[in-house]
This record gives sequence, C-alpha cells and structure tokens, in this order.
Amino acid sequence: MLKTVLATGTALAAICTVSIAPAYAQSASASPAAEAESAAQGDDIIVTGSTRAQRRFEASYAINTVSQEDFEKIAPVNFADLIGQLPGFQTEITGGEVQNIYRIRGLPNDGGFVSFQQDGLPLFHENDGVFFRGDAILKQDLMTDHVEVVRGGPAPVYASYSGAIINAITVTGSDVTRGKAQVTLGDTGLYRLDAYQAGALGERTYYAVGGFIRHHDGYRDNGFTNDKGGQIRANIKHETDNGFIKLNVNYVNDHNAFYLPIPTNNPLTGESLNKYIDYFEGTMNSPAFRNVNLKYRDGNGVIQSRNSDLSDGRHMQMLNFGAQYEGDFDGWLVSAKAGYTQGKLDFNAFYSTTNPADPAAFASGYLARANTAFGPVDHFGYVLAGTNTVYDPYAASGLVMQGQYRDIHSKFYSAQTNLSVAKKFETGFGSHDIKLGLYGSLYGEDSKTLYQNYLIEVAGQPRTLDLVAYNAAGAAIGTVTDNGVLNYAATLNQGDSDAKMYAVYANDTWEIVPGLRIDAGIRHERYNYKGWAALTESANLGDATTLADDTTRAFTGVILNQKLKTHATNWTVGANYDFNTHIGVYGRASHLETPPSVQTVMSINPTIITTKADQFEVGLKLASGRSYLYVTGFYTNFDPLNASFLAFDPTTGRNDVNIPFIGEAQVKGIEFDGAWSVTPWFTLNGALTVSDPKYKNFASSTGADPEQVEGNQIVRQPKVYGNIRPSFDFTTNGTDVSIYGRYTYMGKRFVDLYNNTALPSYGTVGAGLTLRRGTWQLQVVGDNLFNAHGLTEGNTRTDSLSGQGSAEAIYGRPIFGRNFRLVIGKSW
Repeated sequence: MLKTVLATGTALAAICTVSIAPAYAQSASASPAAEAESAAQGDDIIVTGSTRAQRRFEASYAINTVSQEDFEKIAPVNFADLIGQLPGFQTEITGGEVQNIYRIRGLPNDGGFVSFQQDGLPLFHENDGVFFRGDAILKQDLMTDHVEVVRGGPAPVYASYSGAIINAITVTGSDVTRGKAQVTLGDTGLYRLDAYQAGALGERTYYAVGGFIRHHDGYRDNGFTNDKGGQIRANIKHETDNGFIKLNVNYVNDHNAFYLPIPTNNPLTGESLNKYIDYFEGTMNSPAFRNVNLKYRDGNGVIQSRNSDLSDGRHMQMLNFGAQYEGDFDGWLVSAKAGYTQGKLDFNAFYSTTNPADPAAFASGYLARANTAFGPVDHFGYVLAGTNTVYDPYAASGLVMQGQYRDIHSKFYSAQTNLSVAKKFETGFGSHDIKLGLYGSLYGEDSKTLYQNYLIEVAGQPRTLDLVAYNAAGAAIGTVTDNGVLNYAATLNQGDSDAKMYAVYANDTWEIVPGLRIDAGIRHERYNYKGWAALTESANLGDATTLADDTTRAFTGVILNQKLKTHATNWTVGANYDFNTHIGVYGRASHLETPPSVQTVMSINPTIITTKADQFEVGLKLASGRSYLYVTGFYTNFDPLNASFLAFDPTTGRNDVNIPFIGEAQVKGIEFDGAWSVTPWFTLNGALTVSDPKYKNFASSTGADPEQVEGNQIVRQPKVYGNIRPSFDFTTNGTDVSIYGRYTYMGKRFVDLYNNTALPSYGTVGAGLTLRRGTWQLQVVGDNLFNAHGLTEGNTRTDSLSGQGSAEAIYGRPIFGRNFRLVIGKSW
C-alpha cells in the first residue's frame, strides 16, 4: 500500500508538472484571454496569516481554502473529516460530531496546536477548553462562506498556541437577496435542516442570518439519540466611505454523543468480539447509564448524591457577540475586532479503561479485600446489577470488563480584542508592507469533575454487573460492586481559573522587485493566571456491605490557591519568489512557544512547561488554468516536548495521576496538494503527506524507561496519509451533473510511546452524485462503501506507555461503517 500511495503522489506531481510546463513555455505569447484564465486559477483571495488580502498563489506559506462546493464534494461526516482531506492534517474522526483529533504535521498534540477562528478572531482564547475544542463551539453550516487553513508558516505570529489556523469566513449580505435551505436525511437516523438568507437592510447596510437544527440517532447504536440541537449565526454589516463596520452573534445549543474505544478482540485468545460488540455499530454507551447515581463526600464531610444521564452527552451552550471595524485612511489600514463568549458545558460520557478480563481471574483480584471486609469468602458470582438475576459470562463472551462514567461540568468565558494598523511604504529599494498589532484577552473557566467506574458485560449497549461474594453456605455476604459501581468517586476534582493576557505583534513584507518578497514577523505574549483547586484525599464512605466506596476520593475542605505568570515569544521569517503567475518557490522558518494553559492553576501537581518548536519549510508552487500543485517540505524540532499523561490505576480507579515525561520530537516530511484539470469535465484532486515523526532524548522521574522511546514513531502519527478525489462535472438536458469519489488512506500508527502495539493502516472509499436544475439541488453521498476496517486512538487510559500487550491493537475506536445521506436543497 505504501508503494501505491507514493506512486500516486509521484504521478500527481508528474502529471501536474507536465500540464503546467507548456503554459510556462508559452506564457510570453499568451493571449489576453489565456492570461485571464491563468489569473483566474488558484486565485482564491485569502486573508488569514497575511497583512492584507492576497492571492493564494502569492502567499509564502502553505494555505488552503475550502469553499461550499468543496464541502459538498468532500461530503464530510464531521468537521475533522473535512480538515483531514488537506495535506499536513492528520485527523481522527471517530469520536462523533465534535471533540475529534486534529494534528498538524506530526505535532504531538490532539488539537492544542490548532486555532479555530471566525473571521480572524477566536471564540475562546485557548485552543483547548475543559473537554472541548474549537469544533464544539464553531460548527459548519451554510453561514460559512469558506474556510481558510494555514499550516505552519506565520500561524505562531497571528494566533496564540498555534501551529495552524482554521479560520471560518462567514457569509455577509449584499444588494442582491439570496439564500438557501436544505434538508439532509441519513440512513443512520439523521434529520438535519440548514438554511440561510442574506440581503440588504438599507443603503450600504446588509444582513445575513442562518444556521441548522439536527436530530441524529448516530453512527453507533447507543440505545438513545446521539445528537440533537443546533446553531444560529447572524451579522449586520454597514459599509462606510473607507471601510465597514460589522456586528455578529453566534448561539449554539447542542447535544453530541461521544464515542469511546471498544474491545475488538479477546485479549486472551485473539478471537474477534464482533458478535458481541459489532465493529461498526457497537458501543459501550448504553441505556444502563441513563440514571447514574454519583456519590462523593464534600468538603464538609457530608456524603452527596446526584443523578446523571449519559444521553445528555456533550451539551454545549454558547453565546458569542462580536464587532469588527476596518477602515482605510489614505493608505493606513486600520482594523479592530472584538468578541465576547460565554458558555456552559455539561459533559457525560462512558470511557474505556482496562482490557476485558477472564471473569474468574477478575474476581480473584478482589478476594483478599473481600475476605477482610466480609469474612471468609467461598466463591464469587455475577448477577445483573441491582438484581438477583444470575449472569454467567462464560455463556456469553467469556469476559467481563470495566468502564468509567465521567460527569463533568464547566462554565467558561472569553473576551478578546485585536487591534492592528498596516501601511505600505515605497522606498528606493522596493516596498515595505508593515503591520503592527495588539491582541488581548480576559478569559477563564471552572470545572467540577467526577469519574465513577463500572463493571459491565462485554457487549454492545452493555448491562452493568454486580460481583457478589458468597460464603460456604451459598449466602451472599457482601458485594465488590454496588449496583454495578466498582469505584465511587474514583476521580474527583473541582477548581476555577481566570487569565489575563496580551500580545504585541509586528510583520513586515518587503517586496524587493515584483515577485520577490521577504517577510518577517514577531509576537510576544504575557500571561497572568490565578485560580484554585480543591484538595482531595482517599476516604471510605462507610457502607460495609460493598467494596465500591472503600477508596473514593473525597474533598478535604482545603482550597489550594495558585498563581502563575508566563510568557512566549514567537517569530517567523520567510522568502518568496514567483517566476511568473505559474511557478513560484518559497522558504520559511518559524519559532513557536506554547505556554502552560490556564487549567494549570486549577489542577493538582500539573507538569508546567512551555513547549517550544522550531519549524522550517520550503515550497514549490505550480499553477496553470484550473490545475495546480503545491509541494511543501517541512521539518519541525520540539525541544522541550511535554508528553506527560494521566495514568489509570485499575485498583483504585483513579484517572488523574500525572506521569511526567519530557523530551524532544522531530518531524520531517513532504506534502503534496494538487488538482489536475484533465478536461473541462474531469478534475482530479489529491493530497498526500509523507513524514517521519519520532521521539528523541526523553527523561522520566516515575520509572518509565526513556531508552525504549528513543527514535520511536510519535504516538498515533502515521508516516503516510492522504487522499485522491476524482470529479466529473457536466451538463445534460439543462441539468448540471457532478459525480465524484474519494479514496482516503491512513498509514500505520502506534498507540504507545514504546511502539509495542500498532494501529494497522487502512483505506476507505466514498462517492457522491449531485444534480442541479434551476434553483433546486439533489445530492446522494456514501461513505466507506466497502466497509473497510480501521482503528483509531487505541485505549489511551491504559496503553499510552507500553501498549495493549499485543502486536496489533485489540482495543480502539473503529472508523464508521458504510452509510448514505440524501440532501435536497433550494436556493434563491
């Protein structure tokens, strides 16, 4: 498969070069019409990562634009699926609609290096909130005109914490009233309505409003609705004599299920567990967790109890207001953007923990504690939780397993503003386009977290189990569990945090001669955090009939107040030379520093370190007509890299013990991003990334062996990934027809730092058909048409260091199976 993918990339490069070379050779005698066609290609106007709007071809860094037409043809199942079609982005789309994994060029982080913005401003300052990231508060719908995505390059200067920027540019109104409504129906129980309208309110004043509402049973069978809710966005724009003023509002109220890993094979025999947990539809989410009783001891020593419902999922409520001003004062371009976000997240999910176990062996692990608590134990038995109904695991899968119910509540706010002024100066030796800016943010979040461990059967929609201790007479003398609960309050945390930060930044683009540009930028940030964390201790809640409450975490009543000041300095230097409108080259160096997040001041014993990365890239740009090829070579060195993780203790059920692991990482690779317009009716798009992500020079103070990490492939990062997307577009009998396909390849990865357990490579095929006639549109699209098998993530609670005890993963998040969607739309 690797040879096939590399051959595809080589062929794409060769084909695009062949198609572009004649245009270069003939450019001197090209007709005005040909010049116009050449200028029209690749001429997406981009504003992200630059001083002012420019053609994509002129940019001295890697950037993509994704239009509504691209959304349609890619037909992503979620936003991560869309971004994953771009070069350099490796995404995991298997978590559901939101909170998926975004990794840029091997950067070893699940999304913290990617800044989500709307019209150039983040909705929340940090890229990761408490169990949410940008795709949970900024969702794709018809109100997104297009998305601009910067990979590397100047991202560290134009955004905090960022090796990449995803900037959603919203629809704005004009003198012509326009709009669209579309209904999406899916065979996974999907019902979705999208709509928007934009037009004029008065002279030079325009509006746009739109959003979506959706009900989805889900790609996996939870036994309850997966996704329900929606989003609405609106803006008003008034044009002035020298610019514009724009006001906007966003509101999200959405529930999303979170899919976690499932066991796919018996760890004792290697046999498939598919008949117990279906690979494509199975999940450990279950109606058994619709009425969970959470117990813990508060800081006053009082035992508290509350109920939680797994079907609530990830309930995000967010309101954002924004304002934007832009004016040109005799060549001085003044820009001011401000926004305020307030939100609340209530998050309920059922997480994987340890591998399935032999029932007898699992029970024997509790024998000593049960003997001490209940007296002599003759034998154990399993029953359905809360009943006397005997459950024989050997008559089913032959296994039992643990899982962890997580109940998390967080409120967050973020006020941010960005002021900048730009001016182009002509000198005796070229021109300088200088931009100076000031960015500031006041933000914070709180969190109350409780994890509770359960004993369950190995099955889809599992039932909870009780493990009962019996004496020699066969009488029940106590239970290891309590109504299925193995450990009450296994993890218990509460805290609050507030942050103040500001950044000053500057960039100069020096055009020495037409086509030759050198640019340099710098950004300096200062952070001031304060917060508190509630201390906990081990406690027995006092129920002598069960072991489930013997080793809970309990609040002590003591509050740990914490403060932290930190800073970061990022910079970038680049050079670009365009030989003509068809061929260009560029090179760039950047330095990125990502300081600790505000969550450190509401955490106990966090690893506080500023991760630093030096990034280098060189690029070749080829374009002709509707064909183009962008080739980018990149190298990134992280020193230091914080690869610390939270470990799961199977005895106590705790999942909040920090394991420090500090070292370096190096990633080198090459990206191909191309489109070949073979004929006016056939286009071939593709993206390919080949890289070598590896760890270097690790150290640990907790017993982990750093030598076993040296030179290993970075966790969950493939060396090869990409896609190819053919499209046939033609008109027949007054109907515009578009037929398109997509093949996506994901290379081999590892779940653990030691590279003991692999996630095998996989490839999927999708296809779609769109018909347009007048103002009506009909689309049919299918994903993973051949039900290819592929695993993502692994089981990060327990396998992050040394794997799963198998050469290939037997626990993970499978990709979604074959599914279809029908979209009917009407434009006006």
